Amino acid sequence: MMHNAAANESLQIVDARVPAVDKAGGDLPLTMTIKNEADSADALLRVRCPVANFSERHTVDRGEGAPAMRSISNIPVPAKAMLELKRDGYHVMLLQMRQALTPGETFKCAIVFQKAGTIETEVQVQK
Repeated sequence: MMHNAAANESLQIVDARVPAVDKAGGDLPLTMTIKNEADSADALLRVRCPVANFSERHTVDRGEGAPAMRSISNIPVPAKAMLELKRDGYHVMLLQMRQALTPGETFKCAIVFQKAGTIETEVQVQK
C-alpha cells in the first residue's frame, strides 16, 4: 500500500474543470493542471468520467493557417514540471455528455497515468 501512496503524491491534479452545459449530447473540454514532482516523465493515458460516454486526448497544432485540434494517444507529462491542460494546448475532450451540468456542481473522474496509475480527481463545473 505504501508504494501506491508515494506514486500518487508525486503526481497531483489541481483545478480540474469543465464549462457548464444546458443539455446532454455535446462535447466539453476538460482542463486541469498536472503537477509532476517525480524525477521521471509520465503520460496521461485515459480519462473516465461518469458524465460522458467517451474522452479523447487532444493537442492543438499551430501549423499553416488556423490552429487545428488533433487527437493523440497520450499527453506527455514532463518530469519535475507543471503541465496546464488548456483549450489552446494539450487538453481532454469529454465526448457525448450524458447530462446537463450546472455551475457549481462537481463530479469525479478517474485519470489514468502510465506510471502514477489511476488518480481520482474532482472536477468543478464553471459558469
